[in-house]
Amino acid sequence: MFNRILVVCTGNICRSPMGEGLLRKALSSNLDSQDKAVLSAGLSALVGYPADEQAQRLMIEHGVDISDHRARQIDIDIINWAELILVMEREQKLILELDYPSSRGKVFRMGKWGGFDVPDPYHQSNEMFELAFDLIAKGVSDWEIKLGEGAIK
Repeated sequence: MFNRILVVCTGNICRSPMGEGLLRKALSSNLDSQDKAVLSAGLSALVGYPADEQAQRLMIEHGVDISDHRARQIDIDIINWAELILVMEREQKLILELDYPSSRGKVFRMGKWGGFDVPDPYHQSNEMFELAFDLIAKGVSDWEIKLGEGAIK
């Protein structure tokens, strides 16, 4: 089982904070969740910025408060800290593995099990945020099942 999970997107203000919040919520129902830690970061983070207002609103509607989130830039320390890294898009996986060779083997797409990428809703409509949320929620659900089975392939 993975105890330290990192969720990554581009700016760390929309998708990865939503993924971080949903993963924390999912793992909190696990009996041994006190040993779990979930963080997020961005490949081109808007460092110090809070989560996008639309992302915060959607998360509150689903019982998760991400208002304390502040964007952070990915770096080698957080890469080394993470046991599992979940990205939103295929290209992000390639970028991480190229820029941080030590990440190879622990970077997967949030939508790995469903075969999908999560499109960036930044500066998009409410519908795009809802689509991103729904895909992230599906990815979190799939990962929760797979992590429970211990299946990473």
